[in-house]
Amino acid sequence: MSLINMAAQLFISKLGSNGDQLNLGSVVTALQNLLPTQNGELDLSALIAQFTNGNEGLANLASSWLSGGDNAALSPSTLLDVLGNDRIANFANSLELGQDTATSGLAQMLPELIDKNSENGDLLGNAVGGLAKGLLGKLF
Repeated sequence: MSLINMAAQLFISKLGSNGDQLNLGSVVTALQNLLPTQNGELDLSALIAQFTNGNEGLANLASSWLSGGDNAALSPSTLLDVLGNDRIANFANSLELGQDTATSGLAQMLPELIDKNSENGDLLGNAVGGLAKGLLGKLF
């Protein structure tokens, strides 16, 4: 299964009954427009870089998702700060969801997605997985 499809399915599952009306293809397209991609596939290294660029608190948050321990929670307000209110509003509108619902689903989905696709600080199945570890440097 592709990473973008995994992200879409995980996002839908995080919405509970609010996700029942969503079409997987529509969610994939919306995620491709919101999150960094390369050739249509989700680029987790670039996504992690958005959380780690110059902000030690966010770098610590992202490192918890990459490491083997418990995942630190991602608050909806932090997600809005990182991805941008307008971009998340467009994402929500494209799926006909309320912005709060979409933001909450994304905030629950992203840590789990990164955790499931990483081990010991490296992204799995990703040639640039070491980049994430390098970006987080001394946190490991």
